[in-house]
Parts: sequence; structure tokens; C-alpha cells
Amino acid sequence: MHEAVLWEPAGEGRVRCALCAHRCLIAPDGRGVCGVRENRGGTLYSLVYGRLVSQALDPIEKKPLFHFLPGSLALSVATVGCNLRCDFCQNHAISQYPREHRGGIPGEPIAPEEVVRGAKGAGAPTIAYTYTEPTVFFETCRDVGVRAREQGIRNAFVTNGYMTGEALDDARGWLDAANVDLKAFSDDFYRRYCGGSLQPVLDAIKRMTELGLWVEVTTLVIPGRNDSDEELGWIAQFLAGISPDLPWHVSRFVPSYLVHDVPPTPVATLRRAREIGREVGLRFVYLGNVPGEGEDTACPSCGKTVIRREGFRVVENQLADGRCPGCGEVVAGVWS
Repeated sequence: MHEAVLWEPAGEGRVRCALCAHRCLIAPDGRGVCGVRENRGGTLYSLVYGRLVSQALDPIEKKPLFHFLPGSLALSVATVGCNLRCDFCQNHAISQYPREHRGGIPGEPIAPEEVVRGAKGAGAPTIAYTYTEPTVFFETCRDVGVRAREQGIRNAFVTNGYMTGEALDDARGWLDAANVDLKAFSDDFYRRYCGGSLQPVLDAIKRMTELGLWVEVTTLVIPGRNDSDEELGWIAQFLAGISPDLPWHVSRFVPSYLVHDVPPTPVATLRRAREIGREVGLRFVYLGNVPGEGEDTACPSCGKTVIRREGFRVVENQLADGRCPGCGEVVAGVWS
């Protein structure tokens, strides 16, 4: 048991959680929407503190983060739980575990210091909080993250962005980067398919950039749900309004979890999304889940390929101090 952060008493034994955008009002002995934060005796506890269900070394490109220490490794960690209920979730076996197993909380207990030692021993310059939603195991992320920073190791969230400003302000001292899953630009999409709403995600992306985090955004393009030119254009315009240097990953959907009546995304749709992004001024639009296409980084000034990738592997990186070797243009990112 570990007391949660960002909550307050709400009277009659209830508590109000301020960690994610649901801001759950939790009755005695109840849990929040995430299924991993419980009110016991008027105190909110995290049930997943240090209880990792996944720990693996990944290329940072798998997150995907293409402009953050490319070619390096990230120690990826996760607990069970999520604050959304996406019917197309690709990691549902762990993200939805408490809901689908009568509140069960599996996981091997591990101390924050052990996680940091693991990253350091593996030569991983980053710890990524990923696979499920890091917001719901925020206390673990913070305790690991603070210690990681002390050892010169950076921290990255792979997140749905459904968090509060208070949570982001709390993380500003130890979080370095995030890939945010912007699932659509429709509140109806979020309510029907994810059990959430759009605006908190937009607010989180803006706030992250204001705090100086390196931010990239991924949109899983699902045929018939969020693949119209109009909606893709709305997403691209929103991101370009924050920064034309904000990388956008448009990824191919494949049937999973509860969605098997929708075909995989045509590659032509992703190419169209890339063109839409470029038309509104985005400098870096990548295709995801399409090996061998749309993975390279080009100089936004002269067009020279400065990072060449094959899948999640960097096969050539010509950047010198973040500059294009052809024209000297500074390419936005965290390179060293």
C-alpha cells in the first residue's frame, strides 16, 4: 500500500482524485475509473506502486520518439491499469486487467532504486513509462524519475494525455519527454470509443510544451472513425499551431481487442495524412506500423535525409550537434 498523490478529502469519507482528467469522486472502499486507486478509510492509495508487470529494453524509436536521443535504448516499465477504455487498445491484456479480472492487481514488487540500476546497467539513457497509462502509476514514475535524474538518466511518458495540469506541474522537475496519443479530434470519438473527452488531451499537449518537455504526438488512424481529410486536417492544424516542429506519427490500425470488423488502415490513407500535415506547415510527419516507409527524418530546409531508419533501428544519423550537414539548418529535437 502506498498513499496516492494529488487527492483531497471530499466529505462523508469520500475523496476527490486530481491526478487525471476524470477527477473521480471516490466513495469509501471504492476505486477510481482507472481501477488502481482506492479509498481506504478516507485516504486514497495507489494499489500498483512498484508492482511492475512489464520491464523491457526497447529502442527509443518504438515509443515512438524520433527526435529524442535517436538510436538509443529505453528501459520500458509498466503496471496494470488505465484511465481510458479504448475498444481498440493494443495492450488491453495489462491496461484493462483490473476491470477484466475483478479488480486483481498483479505485478512483481520492485524498488525505484532497482529500476534505475537496471537502466544504468543496461546503458539506457532513458526510462520510458509505457505500455499502459503512466498517469495511473504516477507515484512509481515520480519516485523512479527523481532518482533517475540524479543518475543522469532521462524520463519519458508514452501517454494518452488524459491528465490534469496539477499532475504535469508535479512532473516538471523530472519528466523530459512524452509521446501523446491524440486519438481523434472529436469529443464524440473519445466518449464512444474511449470513455473520455477530447479537451483534456489538447490541454495536456499544450501544457507539456509550455513546460519545456520534448513532445511528439501519435494518431492511430482507424478507417471510418477518424480518417476523414477534415478530421486529419483539424489534428494537423492544432499541432502546427503549437509548433511546426512538433513531430506527428500517423500509425496504421490493425484489428485488435474488441474491434475486428474494421479493416487495417490503407497505406494510402497514411500518405494522405502526411500530405495534409505538410500542407498546414508540420515539418515532421512519420508513418507508423508501415515498415520501410515514412520513417526517415529529412532536413526541413534543404530536404536532405539526415536520419535513416529501418523499422525501429537507426541505420544512419548524419546530424552534427543537431544541424543538417548539408545546409546547417538546426533540426528540432534532443540529440545528445
